[in-house]
Amino acid sequence: MIVWINGTFSAGKTSTARELTGLLPESTLYDPELVGGALRRLLPRDRLAGVTDYQDLPSWRRLVVDTAAALLAELGGTLVVPMTLLRQEYRDEIFGALAARRIPVRHIVLDPGETILRERIAQRVEPGLTEAENEVRVRAWAYDHIPAYAAALAGWLGRDALVVDNGHLTPRQTAERIAEAVRTDAAAVCDIVQTPEPTRETVAAGVLLFDEEDRVLLVDPTYKPGWEFPGGVVESGEAPAQAGMREVAEELGVTLDRVPRLLLVDWEPPCPPGFGGLRLLFDGGRLSPAARAGLRLPGPELRAWRFASEPEAADLLPPNRYARLRWALRARERATVLNLEAGTPVG
Repeated sequence: MIVWINGTFSAGKTSTARELTGLLPESTLYDPELVGGALRRLLPRDRLAGVTDYQDLPSWRRLVVDTAAALLAELGGTLVVPMTLLRQEYRDEIFGALAARRIPVRHIVLDPGETILRERIAQRVEPGLTEAENEVRVRAWAYDHIPAYAAALAGWLGRDALVVDNGHLTPRQTAERIAEAVRTDAAAVCDIVQTPEPTRETVAAGVLLFDEEDRVLLVDPTYKPGWEFPGGVVESGEAPAQAGMREVAEELGVTLDRVPRLLLVDWEPPCPPGFGGLRLLFDGGRLSPAARAGLRLPGPELRAWRFASEPEAADLLPPNRYARLRWALRARERATVLNLEAGTPVG
């Protein structure tokens, strides 16, 4: 199990985490800051120059999960993780990858209130830095993140985590509250889908559904970054079109009255740690007003849905999925089937 202690800078995460390891049996402190420190030494300077925060490095997010899994395999018990996560897509990626490894996460956010938070930041000092460096590199950085934290807390973060007001609590008192919340399940295991990580190439079937304006239906998964098409991995012995129909019914509560027409097949090359495989997109047709009104979402899997035009989809989908959608729409217009390799038509 992981107890993830979130909150903006100077919220008291690390000091609380140290106290919590003394209260939870067989618990170990795991600070992902150390992963960031290692990457600063390992990655070329030009790669580091391209980001302002190591959390923006895909390698950091991947190593946070891999290291947590390795520590739990080595030690068992509970990892206490003090780490700020203010971007929902990074939370999705990290917590989703942990869920895929069957590692439950209890998510707590420390919220001392902005006034106390600013007082703490004003007193924050990092050893080895001059006063000027502390003011620019430490305090200004922390102040700059307060608006993003407030927005996250008012939105996804406040819904996802147990919020603990530690404005007038010592780290020990805060840890005691968290330990009690873990014991009583007040800090519940995050409700996120557990999709096992593939061990080889996969075949996945997506279904494009449209409204009367020919906008395509996209869904926002809880367990990975970026928007996606309804669909999923084809199970052993299952026909791809039937897999797409099954996923649409499970994800959205929509029963298609006909087998959807194939639009394209795209070979996705392996990109470690992913194995790649075949990605198929089908035309599920236009949804009736009644079907659109009945759309539902399973909370553990999907956060939201929306209809998007092709230009709007370009801002929502990751590049490889958008390329797939763009060619699928061309195939739909031409009533043909396209063969793609890495998002580019061949043959």
